[in-house]
Amino acid sequence: METEPFWQLIEDARARHAAIVASASVDCDPVAVTASALLAVRPEEAILAAQRALWALMGESYRSPLWAAAYLINGGCSDDGFDYFRGWLILQGREVFEQVVADPDTLAGLPVVRAAAACGEELEAESALGIAWNAYRALRGAEMPAGAFSVRYPELDQAWNFDFDDMAEMRRRLPRLVSLYSDADMDVDVDVEADADSDAPAGAARQSVVP
Repeated sequence: METEPFWQLIEDARARHAAIVASASVDCDPVAVTASALLAVRPEEAILAAQRALWALMGESYRSPLWAAAYLINGGCSDDGFDYFRGWLILQGREVFEQVVADPDTLAGLPVVRAAAACGEELEAESALGIAWNAYRALRGAEMPAGAFSVRYPELDQAWNFDFDDMAEMRRRLPRLVSLYSDADMDVDVDVEADADSDAPAGAARQSVVP
C-alpha cells in the first residue's frame, strides 16, 4: 500500500498548525480538520487512496504492545479507544508513528506524552479516522461508496495476552512509560495532599506519599 502521499498530507496539515505542534498540545483535532480540507480539493481517486492508506496504517499499528501503552496512557483502552489512540498517533506524523509502532516505550520521550501525563489528559483523535471520509463528503456531497476500502487486522501477539493492570509486568515490558506515569500519579497525590493540608489545623502532621 502506497502511504507516502497520505503522510505528506499529514505533514502539510501539521505545518498549518505549527503553534499547536510546537506547544505539544494534546488537542490535534485541528490537524485532522485541515487535512480533510486539503484533501477535499483533490481528485476523487486521491481521496479514496488516502482512505486506503489510512486504514493500512491502522492495520499496521494494530499491535498488542501499542495497545498496552495506550491502556496505560489513557487509564484503560477499549476497542474503539485503541482506534482513537492510533488516530492520534497518525496525526503525530510518519517519523513518530514508525518509531512508536516499532517500540511503544519510546512514547515516554515525546513532549506531548509527557505533557499529557503531567495533566492527566488522554491521547486520542477520533477525528483522524474521518479525514478522507469527510473530504469525500465535501467533494461529492455524499457518503463514500461501500467497498471503497477494506480493513485487515493482524492477529494480536499472544505473548502480550496478560492483564494490563498488572503493573509489575507492564513495568518489565514498558519501563520508561510506566516510570513516567508512576511519577505523574505521585505528583497528583502530592497536589491532593497539599490541598488537604491547606485546610488542616495548624501543626497537623502531613502523611508521607508512598509511590
